[in-house]
Amino acid sequence: MFNPIYMTITREQIKKYAVASGDFNPIHTDPEAAKKAVLPECIAHGMLVMALGSRALSEWGISSLATYDARFLSMTYPDEPLVFKGSWVDEKLRKGGLTVENAAGEVKMKGTFIVG
Repeated sequence: MFNPIYMTITREQIKKYAVASGDFNPIHTDPEAAKKAVLPECIAHGMLVMALGSRALSEWGISSLATYDARFLSMTYPDEPLVFKGSWVDEKLRKGGLTVENAAGEVKMKGTFIVG
């Protein structure tokens, strides 16, 4: 298992990600729109969570990915502390797994990767 990495997605990161990705769905940046969508507040883009997973892989020294995929299991909110956990599923085949959880252990994302 790799050393856990702790990150928090800020509202500013979410706004910058909206600009960079072109995803201006207001549930990500407008609290009133989020409430109208029956959300307690704005949510982070799933692909932003996945991108931070890429950062965690890089910090663990993993590069040259052949594949990287993810399943989003629950919504991630601004300023929610997250822990990125990774391990080898099959080290010989260079296949690993990545999980993103909040402090309560709620899984936000599960992913797999293969080093190419």
